[in-house]
Amino acid sequence: MRGRRLGIDVGAVRVGVASCDPDGLIATPLLTVPRDVEGGTDVTTIAALVAEHEAVGVVVGLPRTLAGREGPAAEAARAFVAALEPALDVPVELSDERLTTVLATRQMRESGRSGRRQRAVVDQVAAVGILQGWLDRHRR
Repeated sequence: MRGRRLGIDVGAVRVGVASCDPDGLIATPLLTVPRDVEGGTDVTTIAALVAEHEAVGVVVGLPRTLAGREGPAAEAARAFVAALEPALDVPVELSDERLTTVLATRQMRESGRSGRRQRAVVDQVAAVGILQGWLDRHRR
């Protein structure tokens, strides 16, 4: 289905958000949202972004170990999806995100960003990796 999608990288402290063009070719960073497990403002913000960008779907990264197992980070991603789905009128899909944050951190370091400046955008870059991987798999 043609249309813009949002990619989500759920972290303990921040949620990275990326979007793609309506043709689903290129994912780009959008923003980083502070994680708010207690108050749910992160879910509200993402629901507003879905409406603002007229997204037709959301892809949330599901972190797994290299052996394919799910741990606490995967449980957190599933809990985030459970909170997000009722706030949206579009499908939410989980997508394997092994190593996206590691690769994003490496890319940021290689580009000369480090420390605090890196942390501010690494979640967005990880979200781009999640969404771009999903787009590439579904284009085939």
